[in-house]
Amino acid sequence: MTRTVHVAVVGAGGTRGGDEDDAEAVGRMLAEAGATVVCGGLGGVMAAVCRGARAAGGSTVGILPGPDRGDANPDVDLVIPSGLGEARNTLVVRAADVVLAIGGGHGTLSEIAFAAKVGTPVVGLHTWQLVRPDGAADDTIETAASPEEAVQLALALAARRLT
Repeated sequence: MTRTVHVAVVGAGGTRGGDEDDAEAVGRMLAEAGATVVCGGLGGVMAAVCRGARAAGGSTVGILPGPDRGDANPDVDLVIPSGLGEARNTLVVRAADVVLAIGGGHGTLSEIAFAAKVGTPVVGLHTWQLVRPDGAADDTIETAASPEEAVQLALALAARRLT
């Protein structure tokens, strides 16, 4: 049996420039590749990635911060109401083979940091750049210049983890 690749797509819950367009394209491409999209299940980047995945016939999982399934965006297939608030970010990361960060605020940064802590690869598209305390660049995030490149990198990193 071959396991489906799970890609956590993380980003801001609010509207931000082209992040939603990028997320929708990422969702579509991930679904076309047969990957399952995992996210926080709410709006913004999360809604856009789910919309793109569902439009392409893919599967989506939303791990909500609150206890109410009704809070999920309409394109989440499997809704998991955690009731954990922002602590649910750790579940989003743990449910994935790779994290793909698109834009984002401090919640996204927490997901990137947790992924780095537990050894889950991170691909970034117009997101945070990390610097170590000594001022040196931190290479935790594999940077992509386009949604296509981000999906290719994410799938390649996930494949390495699954072999």
